[in-house]
Amino acid sequence: MLTLTTVDYALIAGYFVAVFLVGFLSARRKSSDAADFLLGGRTLTLPLFVMTLVSTWYGGILGVGEFSYLYGISNWVVQGLPYYIFAILFAFLLARRIRASNLITIPDKLQQSYGRPAALAGAAFTFILTTPAPYILMLAVLLQLVTGWSLFVCILLGTIASTVYLALGGFRADVYTDVVEFLLMFAGFAVLLPFAFMRFGGIDFLVSNLPPLHLTWHGGNSIQFILVWFFIALWTLVDPSFHQRCYAARTPEVARNGILLSVVFWFIFDAMTATAGLYARAALPNLDQPMMAYPMLAEITLPSGWKAMFVIGMLATIMSSLNTLTFVSATTIGRDIVWRLREEADEAHVQRYTQWGLLLTAVLAIVLCVIIPSVIQLWYTIGTVVIPGLLVPVISSYFDQLRMKPRIVIWVMLAGWATSLLWLIAGWMQAFGSTEHYPMGIEPMFPGVLVSLFGWWLSKRWLQGLDKSSPDDST
Repeated sequence: MLTLTTVDYALIAGYFVAVFLVGFLSARRKSSDAADFLLGGRTLTLPLFVMTLVSTWYGGILGVGEFSYLYGISNWVVQGLPYYIFAILFAFLLARRIRASNLITIPDKLQQSYGRPAALAGAAFTFILTTPAPYILMLAVLLQLVTGWSLFVCILLGTIASTVYLALGGFRADVYTDVVEFLLMFAGFAVLLPFAFMRFGGIDFLVSNLPPLHLTWHGGNSIQFILVWFFIALWTLVDPSFHQRCYAARTPEVARNGILLSVVFWFIFDAMTATAGLYARAALPNLDQPMMAYPMLAEITLPSGWKAMFVIGMLATIMSSLNTLTFVSATTIGRDIVWRLREEADEAHVQRYTQWGLLLTAVLAIVLCVIIPSVIQLWYTIGTVVIPGLLVPVISSYFDQLRMKPRIVIWVMLAGWATSLLWLIAGWMQAFGSTEHYPMGIEPMFPGVLVSLFGWWLSKRWLQGLDKSSPDDST
């Protein structure tokens, strides 16, 4: 537990009050239009787009601290570089197309391109992909470190604190709280690093006290290990929050340029977090829990008041992602599943369905946190299983020349998902997350993606050859 003073607690409480105020005040503008509640009326300007995307895509701050503590600057190679690459590809290949489509969600695009069954399957995968459970768990761990309360109580409080205003404010509540959290996440590490420098020194201290491998690009990890993380970064291309913000951008140019600017801010923030991780390892070489690298560095480095500012920065980093994933998950339930299954003529009830979706999302996330109380296991399982089912169908839906035959898409989605799932289960039967225990020593995501690509090739080469004279069955 962190050593905090009354001033620290007052500042942390003030942060939560500020987030509530911003979230609830954003709900003053009411509209029955689904696009207004779910996308803020498609009015995101470039500054808002950048601040909400940067903060949303960086929620795993405790995991970043753990990786930096264990492997040094290779954290940037594994957790930074792959995401920059795929974000830049997203900006140039997908962002303008997504905004120009004028749709609302990924399942909307799947239905437009491949029909209702593909949309419903995509909605199910999207719901799993956007579960906020890992971020609720991280927030609860941090709250427990601050308060000393039980983990379950912190899970409940963290869930309520980060979602209640979304029911009224919708997308606007998510965006405007993200703006506050964007500023605070940078401020938190901007506070920590100067104090660490003044107490321990600069590069000479780090070189003298770090294991030599911490200053190498690979950190002692194998090429296969690093390659796996590049594949996990494919998550970027099918991430619903990326798509949601592109749909909500004022123009296609805002969507493209906003992502490119976001990469610059991610690079800056990664430089700050990587440096903090190096200081943590050099100053605290024997931590029992590497996930606590940043909080423990703050504990020995920062005085009262400043320590609270750093804690607030970490809280803001986590809550910005938690808000967005909770809202996207609720949207998936309310609009992409319930509304689509009911086949209603208009979207008058979408807001109400989404509000009920918020409750269901929160309950299911709490259950997941209790059943799988590990952020790494949650991330690994979700990404490994879901990405192979979504990646090829979603990307191909935006390019006429890549589009598959609609009747095979649902099978491609299910085959990619099932292959990775079965491969994962085979590994679980031996030892969780250990590559050597998977069939042929291959990570489950690889065969899942290969099966999806084979299904795409089959649709493009064989089936289209057979059906050249047939009309396109797009429903």
